[in-house]
Amino acid sequence: MKRFNLRNEILLQLVESAQDGIVVAEKEGDDTILVYVNPAFEQLTGYSAEEILYQDCRFLQGEDTNVASVKVIREAINDQAPVRTILKNYRKDGSVFWNELSVTPFFDEVDQITYYIGIQKDVTTQVELSLELEAAHETIERLNAQLAQHS
Repeated sequence: MKRFNLRNEILLQLVESAQDGIVVAEKEGDDTILVYVNPAFEQLTGYSAEEILYQDCRFLQGEDTNVASVKVIREAINDQAPVRTILKNYRKDGSVFWNELSVTPFFDEVDQITYYIGIQKDVTTQVELSLELEAAHETIERLNAQLAQHS
């Protein structure tokens, strides 16, 4: 694959115009702190960059966030591996969104992780439709079982 060079200004403009939330984080102790967020991330979450920079992005999690998904992310970060998962997150106003999160480590020239890039895609509509379909399927199965009992 042919690589091409982009000047930093052009690359930044591309990232800033992306439709999905993009963050850059660095490891600090047990935390992975945000050092950059693009405007789409701010729009998706309701948080301004000034409010959240230099914090771990756990602020998006709530009591209903799937612990297993969070564990998968933490393990991938500890293993220095890329990961993609869907988890329930919360905006600043408390509203829920389903986040397809992709986290990829970035290694420097001596193979040390310097940053992580995270991409957040709002998949709320897809997840909600899937949940509705699953509930409808369960209802149909329940009704079929009731019909079979009465036959």
